[in-house]
Amino acid sequence: MSHARLPQPSRRGILAAGGALGLTALLAACGDEKKDGSSKESGADSGPWSFKDDRGTTAKSESTPKNIVAFTGVAAALFDYGIEVKGVFGPTKTKDGKADVQAGDMDVSKVTVLGNEWGKFNIEKYAGLAPDLLVSTMFDDAGTLWSVPEDSKDKILKLAPSVGISVYDRQMTQPLQRLLALAESLGADVKADKVVKAKKRFEAAAERLRKVAKANKDIKVLVGSASQDIFYVSGTNLSADLEYFKSLGVNFVEPSESAKKASGGWFENLSWENVNKHAADIIMMDNRTATLQPAGLGKDKPTWAKLPAVKAGQVIPRVTEPIYSYDKCAPILEDLADAIEKAKKVS
Repeated sequence: MSHARLPQPSRRGILAAGGALGLTALLAACGDEKKDGSSKESGADSGPWSFKDDRGTTAKSESTPKNIVAFTGVAAALFDYGIEVKGVFGPTKTKDGKADVQAGDMDVSKVTVLGNEWGKFNIEKYAGLAPDLLVSTMFDDAGTLWSVPEDSKDKILKLAPSVGISVYDRQMTQPLQRLLALAESLGADVKADKVVKAKKRFEAAAERLRKVAKANKDIKVLVGSASQDIFYVSGTNLSADLEYFKSLGVNFVEPSESAKKASGGWFENLSWENVNKHAADIIMMDNRTATLQPAGLGKDKPTWAKLPAVKAGQVIPRVTEPIYSYDKCAPILEDLADAIEKAKKVS
């Protein structure tokens, strides 16, 4: 989601705020294993392929897709399982040409970028890739594919089968499982040592966060996102990461339902004059490049600098749009556990 869309009080702007388990990938055929044994090549010359997504739609192809196009964060997750895409859409490169935080470990110089910000999608470039699969996440219950423009979606979706992975109103573990299943259907070796170790690390991190949260119940965590005119306070409902952290016992600041109403239930809008409305010991701040970052807020927003958590140096990043691989989600849990364990009560 771009900075320009943050103020929009709609589900399209949800991430400023910050069943599926029963759906299974049908692996009709696998490609050859890579030499390091970590994964299988996507697009192997094989028999029919299909995958039932979180819309209840089954994407089908005569063979395992090889010309894959995906939202940047989804492409980064697939990359962690050894599946490389041909094209991406969504924040991919920063102004200096480096990889955006949502690009993970992908070499962004080797993918075709169809649009470098939310909602930008070059249909001509997309068609030129001869795509046989498009993949994105979904942040509503209507099956809307994230960052696929509403006004051109019909043209886009006619060109190739599509898969939607829901990250809406469910816990982080569900999209993690679904993207792993998708990667497996595309040829990934999900029993590779790297994958197994990453999953074990995630599970250990979750257990540690649970213990730390229980031992520090009085530490209040506020989840925020900053634009020039508005400070957004996220509620924990609907967001897969926050719902999961809450289930592990993290004590979050919760805006009232009436305050969240204007944004479809995602977040509360505060003016910078009222940024101190909620008492908090830790502030998790949206880390996306389209949002204002804490390092630059102290000078321009004096009310920010006066917040107790800011004074105490207890501000940490929130990975607002996680890369849903175990390798990338484990550190998120570890960092939050560290912050809670070290935090002083300042609220």
